[in-house]
Amino acid sequence: MPTPQLLRKTLIFLLVSSTYTGAVFAGSSDSTALNEKISRVEQGLSTSVVVKGASAQKMRLADRMHYHQVPAVSIAVVNNGQLEWARAYGVNVVGQAERTTPTTLFQTASISKAVSAMAALHLVEQGKLQLDGDVNNQLKSWKLPDNEFTKEHKVSLRQLLNHSGGVNVHGFHGYEMTQTVPSLLAVLEGKAPANTEPVRVEAIPGTKWSYSGGGYTIVQLMMMEASQQDFPQLLQDIVFTPLDMLHSRFAARLPKQDRNNAAVGHNSSGAAIPGLWHQNPELAAAGMWSTPSDLAKIIIEVQKSDAGTSDKILSRAMTKTMLTRGLGETGLGFFVEQQPDRTSFSHSGGNDGFRTLLFGYTKTGQGAVVLTNSDNGMALIEEIFTSIAAEYNWPDFKVTEKSVIAPDATLNQQLAGEYLLLDKPASIIAEGEHLYFQSNLISSKRLELHRETNSSFFLTAPDATVRFETDAKNKLTGFSLIKGVNTYRARRVK
Repeated sequence: MPTPQLLRKTLIFLLVSSTYTGAVFAGSSDSTALNEKISRVEQGLSTSVVVKGASAQKMRLADRMHYHQVPAVSIAVVNNGQLEWARAYGVNVVGQAERTTPTTLFQTASISKAVSAMAALHLVEQGKLQLDGDVNNQLKSWKLPDNEFTKEHKVSLRQLLNHSGGVNVHGFHGYEMTQTVPSLLAVLEGKAPANTEPVRVEAIPGTKWSYSGGGYTIVQLMMMEASQQDFPQLLQDIVFTPLDMLHSRFAARLPKQDRNNAAVGHNSSGAAIPGLWHQNPELAAAGMWSTPSDLAKIIIEVQKSDAGTSDKILSRAMTKTMLTRGLGETGLGFFVEQQPDRTSFSHSGGNDGFRTLLFGYTKTGQGAVVLTNSDNGMALIEEIFTSIAAEYNWPDFKVTEKSVIAPDATLNQQLAGEYLLLDKPASIIAEGEHLYFQSNLISSKRLELHRETNSSFFLTAPDATVRFETDAKNKLTGFSLIKGVNTYRARRVK
């Protein structure tokens, strides 16, 4: 863990450098007005949830980077259908002086899924893949094993893309730089040196939504076999070259020439990931490196294609299909929010040492991308998006007030204990009338829980709900951590 002295040095560096570690401007003839906008974004951060009666406090980006122990942040904002500005803040690795710039590469984590889905749908339009029908009819070197769940209903590509295929393996851990990386087939079979279980069907296809990185690994194999290309080159040809994304690539192991221009991942304690970052052979699910400026081109292309003014990757009809929800809140690749007056598309990501978010609107030409190099990055990302949304008058990411009821020290003691969340330790800590949540999956810090009911509590940074659960005998068994559309269950172990 970094020493207090090292963290103070890093903060001093952030304070002097965070307003200008490189900038990209586009689409504005008034640089003074644009700089004023950017300054307001940098100084207008807020948690997305506040306790009712407590005013939302505006905070500085550099201060919040220090608070969350996030060494580097890179931001791009889309406005009026074009990249309006991009800036980077901080340093590539804690304790060192190399500044992050708008062209610094970050692991984009699960944003990879949205980009991979666009490429898969491109192959569908070429007639090389079929959206519907049994994926085993399209797979050659490996087949998804049939079982009791697939007797009557087979898994389709459409279901894999919208997480309704009943396929397991939520996400991937990656591999340290000193570890052997498994082949794609080894990952699918869960064979050494793979560190995840075999990819299998665990529910009747088409009956429930369940997020599955394993499903996207099947998609990766389908795309490679249909195109007879390796995955990085395929995505280069379909997406990166047409959109002029010069700083993007899919790579399990980043090429040597790119490593000096890449942000180093950091854990929730603020320390650099051993070996700088993890390798991710599950490319379609988690293996893209990019910049916010490049990913802004994805937002803009989706907006143009939806409007019928561009078809560099997909036709308008296919883009409409991509942005139509299936089960849950996903279309084919993106999370989709459909309101009477607007449609938004987004995807977040979390690899070890990196947290990311891409968000855009279809009709207003607005959006943003924020990439960070820390496991603590998502809380900071939410605060940044709250500031961007306020400055650009977005209808989303508004500060929400939540009511609380009086704390109960006795109840707090009953809830306190040790839990397992996604097979990782999580603690509920009682200190009199205060109750705290701590899990390195979210932050190394103890985060205060605010009481809504006897069983439901909320966090303000990040925005999440912790709902405690009991069995038929009213014995506390665990809790559910609810974050957006995702619910993660934890069981009590002590």
